Amino acid sequence: MDKVNIWIFNHHALTPDMGGGTRHYDFAKELIKRGHKVTIVASGFHYSKYKEMKSYGDKEYLLENRDGIDFIWIKTPAYIGNGIGRVRNMLSYTFKVLKIIPKLNLSKPDIIIGSSVHLFAVLAAYKLSCRYKTPFVMEVRDLWPQTLIDMGISKWHPFILLLGWIERYLYKKADKIISNLPYAYDHIGQFVEKEKCIWISNGVDLSNIKYTPKKRNDKFIISYTGAIGVANNLQIFLDAAKKLQDKKDIYFRIVGDGVQKEKLKNFVKENSLQNVSIENSVSKSEVSKILENSDVLFLSLVNAPLYRFGISLNKLFDYMASGRVIIFAGNSKNNPIKEANAGYSIVTDDVKQLEKTILEIYDLTNEERVSIGKKIRSYCEENYSIEILTDTLEKVLKEEVKKFNA
Repeated sequence: MDKVNIWIFNHHALTPDMGGGTRHYDFAKELIKRGHKVTIVASGFHYSKYKEMKSYGDKEYLLENRDGIDFIWIKTPAYIGNGIGRVRNMLSYTFKVLKIIPKLNLSKPDIIIGSSVHLFAVLAAYKLSCRYKTPFVMEVRDLWPQTLIDMGISKWHPFILLLGWIERYLYKKADKIISNLPYAYDHIGQFVEKEKCIWISNGVDLSNIKYTPKKRNDKFIISYTGAIGVANNLQIFLDAAKKLQDKKDIYFRIVGDGVQKEKLKNFVKENSLQNVSIENSVSKSEVSKILENSDVLFLSLVNAPLYRFGISLNKLFDYMASGRVIIFAGNSKNNPIKEANAGYSIVTDDVKQLEKTILEIYDLTNEERVSIGKKIRSYCEENYSIEILTDTLEKVLKEEVKKFNA
């Protein structure tokens, strides 16, 4: 079968205008270019902005076609934070999917993908794969419940035990397991054969982030774009800004939203930092302009055990595509900046090292910085472009459909 009808269930799938990761939108757009049909079933309630992005009227769902992709948006209840409200939102998506999708008279899928973060969405995808008699691919973007355990929740908590049971059940039922984490098989291999797993990283649509060499201007701008949460570890960024206040032409930008934003704003105010701006999140197209106008791009992670399975951060690939010098502060098992043999990798939470690294890059000539950026962009083109990654995804999906129908 050359042309495949694919259904993707990702509770938190986004389009570029919504702000955030667009993994499935990007894959779907490329798959459609190749003649396949893709439907994405998501919720319009934004997982980090905590606001509804769609207007449903009096309906429980919304049908929308974006760039050839059929989106089905499921109305789910609002929540803030990670409490019972979020669980209610997850369950609402799951039960509504199972109730609504069979009533829509959609053309039968050839294959169904169920994507975590949460496992209830994946469970719904599996149940529908049984109903429609199609192969079932499980995509693991977050290793629940292990991630929650690593964050400090007891492994004996009833919710964790429930998730653990669902996780093992789905691993066994899946025809194939995809993960964007390069070492996820270290965990998943405890429950099923490692050969069932395949790594397909997050990546970047290079047509959205054009490369232009950086021209030297009055300000030396270091930028961070994306979520402003605990995991993003941005206090170190402001600590470095405080130490470098006397360098009047070095300027620090944070663009995004999240639970740590007010805390960071208060730090800037209390320390009268004139060399920092903290701005609201912007659309994907606006992000590329921010990257283009920056000399250095910064990314930091907390020192956490969950990174032993590796990272696959959308913003890092956007950074790489922009062809700017990158400072990555983290302890993950993989490190795309080191692998590119370009940019700067430093340990987490070392303000002195960050300050020293910024000054080292500041002292480079513009030509030297452009050379580093070109190398990063080239590595990204060869390894993390959506076209390259879709080659692998398309092959996996075709093989699973063929095996299932044999």
